[in-house]
Amino acid sequence: MDSIANGEVIDIPLLQLLIAYFFVLILILIVRKQGIDKEKQIILAATRMTIQLVLVGFLLEYIFEMPHPGITLLILIVMEGFAIQNIIARVSTELSFKMKKVTVISMAAGTVFTLFFFLLLVIGLTPWYYPRYFIPIAGMIIGNSMTGISLGVEYLVNQIKKDPQKIEAALMLGASLQQATKKVANQAFYNSILPTINSMVGMGIIFLPGMMTGQILSGVDPLLAIRYQIAIMMGILGSVTLTTFILVKLGVRTYFNERMQLTFNDD
Repeated sequence: MDSIANGEVIDIPLLQLLIAYFFVLILILIVRKQGIDKEKQIILAATRMTIQLVLVGFLLEYIFEMPHPGITLLILIVMEGFAIQNIIARVSTELSFKMKKVTVISMAAGTVFTLFFFLLLVIGLTPWYYPRYFIPIAGMIIGNSMTGISLGVEYLVNQIKKDPQKIEAALMLGASLQQATKKVANQAFYNSILPTINSMVGMGIIFLPGMMTGQILSGVDPLLAIRYQIAIMMGILGSVTLTTFILVKLGVRTYFNERMQLTFNDD
């Protein structure tokens, strides 16, 4: 009890960590009893998560001890690459090459700008590539932006392909490209930012976010943890806003040719 009062971190021995997998066992028993037949996927997910986190833990220990701007930037590129690949894989319909290119541009531009804005101007990180701050903050910004773009591109592509007649009719009546696609584009943008907005609404009252919880458990003063959490949420909101805004603005144009005619060519 004295160690907790002094702000020391409670260690989790390996045996006690293994006890936590009891909840995985409960899930497996429930899905088996219900005849859902997803036991293999659950075991695979739990195993994959464990292996990935252990490997990342060893990697981060090495990186934290030897910070280098080249390594930090390489990790950022890898994170962006996996996020973009995940976005493309999540979309239920095939994306054109132009739309994939727009996804890459919007994801990279929005997240990188927000990340460096946050690190340099909000928390004043020196050096900027210090991995103990750079990597976790980049992960939160990229991860949330990935979710936002996935929702935005899914809605945008499906709606344009689902009901092109309304857009074409508006164009024939003299509407501009922006006017004809405004409703679809606005809804795609709103769908993208909605999870972040909902998260902000419930934060603090309904739940404590992971970053803040982790800091408090590690002994950080709660008020300092709150300031960090507010700042990172503003950064996440900014990144999701920028990435999806760029995606929607550029993505709509990929479905029109030089004569402002709606087209679904993949080239």
